[in-house]
This record gives sequence, structure tokens and C-alpha cells, in this order.
Amino acid sequence: MTQDHMLRAFDDDLGQLNALIAQMGGHAESLFRDAIDALRRGDQDLARDVIVRDKALDALEADVERLAVELIARRAPLGDDLRQVVAAFKISGMLERVGDHAKNIARSTLKIDDFRFAALAQVPAVAEIAEGMIHSALDAYAAQDALLAEDVVARDDEVDALYRDLIRHLINHLSDQSANVITATELLLIARNIERIGDNATNVAEAVYYAATGAIMPDRHKFID
Repeated sequence: MTQDHMLRAFDDDLGQLNALIAQMGGHAESLFRDAIDALRRGDQDLARDVIVRDKALDALEADVERLAVELIARRAPLGDDLRQVVAAFKISGMLERVGDHAKNIARSTLKIDDFRFAALAQVPAVAEIAEGMIHSALDAYAAQDALLAEDVVARDDEVDALYRDLIRHLINHLSDQSANVITATELLLIARNIERIGDNATNVAEAVYYAATGAIMPDRHKFID
């Protein structure tokens, strides 16, 4: 095989890898969006649907891992090419965890017994920022845009601040003797899952930054599962 043919073959494989990441990203976004919609509407059928659909994300992750390993073994990429393959491998795991957190939100929704609970009104605002972070991180991956990746990481502070406010509200509610303990506890778990989705969006952005620049992002956040 000539050098030109080898380069075209690698580009084809990398394009397939990128297409799988795009598919994973779209599916993860859909699961998260539907999990929050199910919570907001008290829609238990939609919550169950989210739980079932998470399995497709697990299968896509396996496809990415297989292709990435094969690509490294057959093409032996170096430098920028190797960083792109490794980034795709890592990002697939992060997106799979986004799906897991969306599934956890859906499971908590099935346990909530009061959808008029006041703190529920705060959840969509936190989720909207986290969802936007995931979307922008995927855009940064597709464009190999280091500046957009930095912007995603900066937004994580806003998610953390809203998360802390929500947690304080729920803890104060639990101190009340008339507290709805079941709903408040499930909302605590939901808030934690949303915050972790924001963390995973940050991790995706940091992986993109490294793939695009070969450098670790300044003031890098700790890695969160």
C-alpha cells in the first residue's frame, strides 16, 4: 500500500470513529433531555423509555473502543493523529457515563411521589446549562476547537453554584418535620447526577483541548467519574 493510500485509509477510519462519537453524543444528549423532561412533567413512561434506551449507548461505546484499538494496531498513528484516536476512546467512556447519569435521573423520577414539590422548579435551570455544556463540548470535538473547549470548562462553575444552592434548599426542607423525605432525597440524587453530567462535559472539553493542542488545559479540573 502506498503512503497516499495509507493516509486515505487512516482518514477513513478516523472519519468513522468521529461519526460514532457524534452518534453517541446525540444519543447521550437525547437521554439527558428526555430524563429531565420526564422529571418536569412527571412522565413515568418517558422515564422508563430513557432507562431502556441507555443500552444503545453502551453498545456504541463498545463500537468506539473496538475501532480505536483496531486503528492504533493497524495504522500505528503518531502525534496529532494518535491524540485524536485516544481522545475519541476516552470521550466515548465519558458519554457513556452521561447516559448512566440520565438513567439514574429517570430511575429517581419513578420514585418521586410529589411532582408539585417546590425545589423541582430549580432543576431545569441547572440541567439546561449542563446540557448546553455537553452540546458545546461535542461541537468542540467535531471542530477540534480549543477555544470552545475552554469556554465549556468555564461554564462548569455556574453548574456547581446552582447545584450548591439546590442542595442547600433540599437540606433545609429535610430539616422540617413535615418534609417529604422520599421526594427530597430523590431530588438530591438527581441534582448530583446533573452536576456529574456537567463534570463529564468538562472532561470531554479537556480531552478535546489536549487532542487539538497537545497541551493540558490550564487550571485543569480533577477527573470525575
